[in-house]
Amino acid sequence: MRHLVGAGLALLLLGACAGPAPSEQSDQSAPSEATVASEPPESPESPESPESPEQEQPTTMGFTNPVHDRDFPDPAVIEADGAYYAYATNSQLGNLPTLRSTDLVTWEPVGDAMPVLAPWVTGGRTWAPEVAVHAPDRYVLYYTALSTAGQRQCVGRAVATSPTGPFVDDSTEPLICQLDQGGSIDASPFTDTDGSRYLLWKNDGNAIGVDTWIYAQPLTPDGLELTGEPVPLIKQDQPWEGNLVEAPFLWLRDGTYYLFYSANDYGSDAYAVGYAVCDGPLGPCTKPGDAPVLATTDDAAGPGHCVLIEKDGRTWMVHHAWPPDAIGSALPGRTMWLTELTWDGDRPVLDGPRASVPMSP
Repeated sequence: MRHLVGAGLALLLLGACAGPAPSEQSDQSAPSEATVASEPPESPESPESPESPEQEQPTTMGFTNPVHDRDFPDPAVIEADGAYYAYATNSQLGNLPTLRSTDLVTWEPVGDAMPVLAPWVTGGRTWAPEVAVHAPDRYVLYYTALSTAGQRQCVGRAVATSPTGPFVDDSTEPLICQLDQGGSIDASPFTDTDGSRYLLWKNDGNAIGVDTWIYAQPLTPDGLELTGEPVPLIKQDQPWEGNLVEAPFLWLRDGTYYLFYSANDYGSDAYAVGYAVCDGPLGPCTKPGDAPVLATTDDAAGPGHCVLIEKDGRTWMVHHAWPPDAIGSALPGRTMWLTELTWDGDRPVLDGPRASVPMSP
């Protein structure tokens, strides 16, 4: 998951998928509100039976992707305080760019949720944030940043009393930093039905030419420390994945654990989302297919670094993607998209990415 310069308690937590390359970075632009498709005009009144009760006409309101049309890579979303909050890799908005929405479609910037970096961090490479909701006044952020001592990307954690921060990490060293495996990135929290907490992440092996693994490890109840030992779940072993897997996101459905992940070069149209099926948060996991479930279309290139969120009985994948005619460009960069996820039996199905979506969340 290389970047340009940038389930849970009563409240819903969501975490993310991202894209890599050891040293490539570029400036990111500030976000703007997304464009929402206008409601179709009302049907004319029927000339028949004017005195009879007027029948309510069904209406549908779609929306246009991207829902945030400025650079907002590695998006992660939570629901809190009656709204949705999205976090992304650092940009001109700050170390932890944050957006707010009431409908998942129209977003507004609310600023930098982590204005002060931890003592162990060198600024400018704060990537792939994800937030676990512990209580209405307790939020734990997991993020990737450059370790000053190790000079590799490593994982830290910070705490806030509000979804808009400020998130504070006063630790003197990272939570995870596998220096001999290229570093550690893309941390994603998961809370099981019994309240047990876990953290998933990727060793940044492609930075030094070694295998990339998605790992999982139990967390303490407060989410601030790891317990037990890290367990490797999956690595790159299919042609479409190229030389890496990354950006894990674990989702529980009907007793089955689905591990969504991204793979291949984030700065190309080969970047895509796949999934594995796991017996539990610590595996074992198997990949049931040999192709991604979300890949480049005519509307969007290199979709990836995903999270899932439910709204009104429907499930949506939040992810980033490039404009097909501006892959790898700093402007507009990787914008934020919504793609609906449905199920064919036990198989996830994603119709997209599509620029025009006929039904809003």
